[in-house]
Amino acid sequence: MKYALAKFRVYLLGSGPFVVYTDHSSPRTAVKSPHISQRMARWLSFFTEYDFRVEYKPGRLNVVADALSRRPDDAVKTADANRIGVESVSAPSSSLIDDVKAAYASDADAKQLLSYASAPSDEARRKLAPHLRARAHRYRVHEGLLLYSAVNDDVIRIVVPNDYDLRMRIITSGCASTYVLVRCINA
Repeated sequence: MKYALAKFRVYLLGSGPFVVYTDHSSPRTAVKSPHISQRMARWLSFFTEYDFRVEYKPGRLNVVADALSRRPDDAVKTADANRIGVESVSAPSSSLIDDVKAAYASDADAKQLLSYASAPSDEARRKLAPHLRARAHRYRVHEGLLLYSAVNDDVIRIVVPNDYDLRMRIITSGCASTYVLVRCINA
Protein backbone atom coordinates (compact mmCIF):
# COMPACT_ATOMS: atom_id res chain seq x y z
CA MET A 1 0.00 0.00 0.00
CA LYS A 2 2.85 2.37 0.86
CA TYR A 3 4.56 1.55 -2.43
CA ALA A 4 1.38 2.29 -4.42
CA LEU A 5 0.83 5.59 -2.63
CA ALA A 6 4.43 6.64 -3.23
CA LYS A 7 4.32 5.57 -6.89
CA PHE A 8 1.06 7.41 -7.65
CA ARG A 9 1.78 10.35 -5.32
CA VAL A 10 1.55 12.92 -8.11
CA TYR A 11 -1.96 11.80 -9.01
CA LEU A 12 -3.28 11.23 -5.48
CA LEU A 13 -2.14 14.32 -3.56
CA GLY A 14 -4.85 16.95 -3.68
CA SER A 15 -7.17 14.76 -5.73
CA GLY A 16 -9.75 14.46 -2.99
CA PRO A 17 -10.73 11.45 -0.94
CA PHE A 18 -10.18 7.97 -2.37
CA VAL A 19 -10.60 4.39 -1.16
CA VAL A 20 -7.86 1.77 -0.84
CA TYR A 21 -9.12 -1.81 -0.95
CA THR A 22 -6.78 -4.35 0.62
CA ASP A 23 -6.85 -7.94 1.79
CA HIS A 24 -4.31 -7.07 4.47
CA SER A 25 -5.93 -6.29 7.82
CA SER A 26 -2.78 -4.86 9.45
CA PRO A 27 -3.46 -1.23 8.44
CA ARG A 28 -6.78 -1.35 10.31
CA THR A 29 -5.26 -2.80 13.47
CA ALA A 30 -2.13 -0.61 13.37
CA VAL A 31 -4.18 2.57 13.79
CA LYS A 32 -5.98 1.13 16.81
CA SER A 33 -2.88 -0.35 18.47
CA PRO A 34 -1.38 1.62 21.40
CA HIS A 35 2.15 0.31 20.71
CA ILE A 36 3.62 0.39 17.21
CA SER A 37 7.13 0.08 15.84
CA GLN A 38 9.15 3.04 14.59
CA ARG A 39 8.73 1.85 11.02
CA MET A 40 4.96 1.66 11.38
CA ALA A 41 4.97 5.15 12.95
CA ARG A 42 6.85 6.49 9.89
CA TRP A 43 4.38 4.78 7.57
CA LEU A 44 1.39 6.18 9.43
CA SER A 45 2.99 9.62 9.26
CA PHE A 46 3.44 9.14 5.50
CA PHE A 47 -0.20 8.03 5.15
CA THR A 48 -1.47 11.22 6.82
CA GLU A 49 -0.44 13.20 3.72
CA TYR A 50 -3.23 11.51 1.75
CA ASP A 51 -6.99 11.82 2.07
CA PHE A 52 -8.12 8.19 1.89
CA ARG A 53 -9.85 5.44 3.78
CA VAL A 54 -8.90 1.78 3.90
CA GLU A 55 -11.51 -0.88 3.27
CA TYR A 56 -10.75 -4.51 3.98
CA LYS A 57 -11.80 -6.91 1.24
CA PRO A 58 -10.91 -10.61 1.58
CA GLY A 59 -8.52 -11.85 -1.11
CA ARG A 60 -10.96 -14.42 -2.49
CA LEU A 61 -13.45 -11.59 -3.19
CA ASN A 62 -10.91 -9.14 -4.61
CA VAL A 63 -10.19 -10.90 -7.91
CA VAL A 64 -9.53 -7.67 -9.82
CA ALA A 65 -6.57 -6.80 -7.60
CA ASP A 66 -4.88 -10.10 -8.37
CA ALA A 67 -5.03 -9.47 -12.11
CA LEU A 68 -3.93 -5.84 -11.78
CA SER A 69 -0.98 -6.67 -9.54
CA ARG A 70 0.65 -8.91 -12.16
CA ARG A 71 3.19 -7.48 -14.56
CA PRO A 72 2.13 -8.09 -18.17
CA ASP A 73 5.51 -9.60 -19.08
CA ASP A 74 5.14 -12.16 -16.25
CA ALA A 75 2.10 -13.71 -17.92
CA VAL A 76 2.34 -17.37 -18.81
CA LYS A 77 2.93 -17.71 -22.49
CA THR A 78 1.00 -20.43 -24.28
CA ALA A 79 2.63 -22.22 -27.16
CA ASP A 80 0.91 -22.15 -30.51
CA ALA A 81 1.58 -25.36 -32.45
CA ASN A 82 1.88 -23.51 -35.76
CA ARG A 83 4.19 -20.88 -34.33
CA ILE A 84 6.69 -23.36 -32.86
CA GLY A 85 6.68 -25.59 -35.93
CA VAL A 86 5.20 -28.89 -34.77
CA GLU A 87 5.80 -31.44 -37.52
CA SER A 88 3.39 -34.14 -36.44
CA VAL A 89 1.26 -35.41 -33.62
CA SER A 90 1.24 -39.09 -32.77
CA ALA A 91 -0.47 -41.35 -30.27
CA PRO A 92 1.42 -43.99 -28.32
CA SER A 93 1.43 -47.44 -29.89
CA SER A 94 -0.76 -50.14 -28.39
CA SER A 95 2.31 -52.17 -27.36
CA LEU A 96 3.63 -49.16 -25.44
CA ILE A 97 0.28 -48.74 -23.69
CA ASP A 98 0.30 -52.45 -22.81
CA ASP A 99 3.81 -52.05 -21.37
CA VAL A 100 2.64 -49.09 -19.25
CA LYS A 101 -0.26 -51.15 -17.92
CA ALA A 102 2.05 -54.08 -17.12
CA ALA A 103 4.59 -51.82 -15.38
CA TYR A 104 1.96 -50.57 -12.90
CA ALA A 105 2.40 -53.88 -11.04
CA SER A 106 6.05 -53.11 -10.23
CA ASP A 107 5.47 -49.50 -9.07
CA ALA A 108 4.13 -49.35 -5.49
CA ASP A 109 2.60 -45.86 -5.81
CA ALA A 110 0.97 -46.58 -9.15
CA LYS A 111 -0.38 -49.88 -7.83
CA GLN A 112 -1.98 -48.14 -4.83
CA LEU A 113 -3.48 -45.36 -6.96
CA LEU A 114 -4.79 -47.85 -9.51
CA SER A 115 -6.48 -49.82 -6.76
CA TYR A 116 -8.00 -46.67 -5.23
CA ALA A 117 -9.14 -45.12 -8.53
CA SER A 118 -10.76 -48.39 -9.65
CA ALA A 119 -13.07 -48.38 -6.62
CA PRO A 120 -12.76 -45.11 -4.67
CA SER A 121 -14.01 -45.19 -1.10
CA ASP A 122 -13.04 -43.75 2.27
CA GLU A 123 -11.62 -47.12 3.28
CA ALA A 124 -9.50 -47.34 0.11
CA ARG A 125 -8.31 -43.74 0.64
CA ARG A 126 -7.14 -44.54 4.19
CA LYS A 127 -5.08 -47.43 2.80
CA LEU A 128 -3.14 -45.06 0.50
CA ALA A 129 0.32 -43.91 1.51
CA PRO A 130 0.15 -40.46 3.18
CA HIS A 131 1.94 -38.70 0.30
CA LEU A 132 -0.71 -39.96 -2.16
CA ARG A 133 -3.86 -39.06 -0.23
CA ALA A 134 -3.89 -35.31 -0.95
CA ARG A 135 -4.13 -35.75 -4.71
CA ALA A 136 -5.95 -39.09 -4.88
CA HIS A 137 -9.13 -37.42 -6.14
CA ARG A 138 -7.31 -36.30 -9.30
CA TYR A 139 -6.73 -39.88 -10.49
CA ARG A 140 -9.09 -42.12 -12.42
CA VAL A 141 -8.88 -45.34 -14.41
CA HIS A 142 -9.87 -45.69 -18.06
CA GLU A 143 -9.39 -48.98 -19.91
CA GLY A 144 -6.73 -50.08 -17.43
CA LEU A 145 -4.72 -46.86 -17.67
CA LEU A 146 -4.21 -44.64 -14.65
CA LEU A 147 -5.02 -41.04 -15.64
CA TYR A 148 -4.22 -37.79 -13.83
CA SER A 149 -5.85 -34.36 -14.08
CA ALA A 150 -4.07 -31.29 -12.71
CA VAL A 151 -5.92 -28.58 -10.80
CA ASN A 152 -6.29 -25.76 -13.31
CA ASP A 153 -6.27 -27.41 -16.68
CA ASP A 154 -8.40 -29.78 -18.69
CA VAL A 155 -5.47 -31.93 -19.83
CA ILE A 156 -5.72 -35.57 -18.83
CA ARG A 157 -2.35 -37.27 -18.52
CA ILE A 158 -1.43 -40.95 -18.55
CA VAL A 159 0.48 -41.85 -15.38
CA VAL A 160 3.77 -43.49 -16.35
CA PRO A 161 5.12 -45.92 -13.73
CA ASN A 162 8.54 -45.43 -12.19
CA ASP A 163 10.39 -47.65 -14.67
CA TYR A 164 13.50 -46.08 -16.23
CA ASP A 165 13.56 -48.24 -19.39
CA LEU A 166 9.88 -47.65 -20.06
CA ARG A 167 10.27 -43.91 -19.58
CA MET A 168 13.21 -43.82 -22.00
CA ARG A 169 11.13 -45.72 -24.59
CA ILE A 170 8.32 -43.20 -24.19
CA ILE A 171 10.69 -40.26 -24.54
CA THR A 172 12.42 -41.68 -27.61
CA SER A 173 9.13 -42.59 -29.28
CA GLY A 174 7.87 -39.02 -28.82
CA CYS A 175 11.00 -37.20 -29.93
CA ALA A 176 11.55 -36.95 -33.66
CA SER A 177 15.16 -35.77 -33.99
CA THR A 178 18.38 -36.42 -32.10
CA TYR A 179 18.55 -32.76 -31.02
CA VAL A 180 15.06 -32.90 -29.54
CA LEU A 181 15.84 -36.27 -27.93
CA VAL A 182 18.83 -34.79 -26.11
CA ARG A 183 16.71 -31.85 -24.94
CA CYS A 184 13.95 -34.23 -23.72
CA ILE A 185 16.37 -36.40 -21.75
CA ASN A 186 18.27 -33.49 -20.21
CA ALA A 187 15.15 -31.48 -19.33
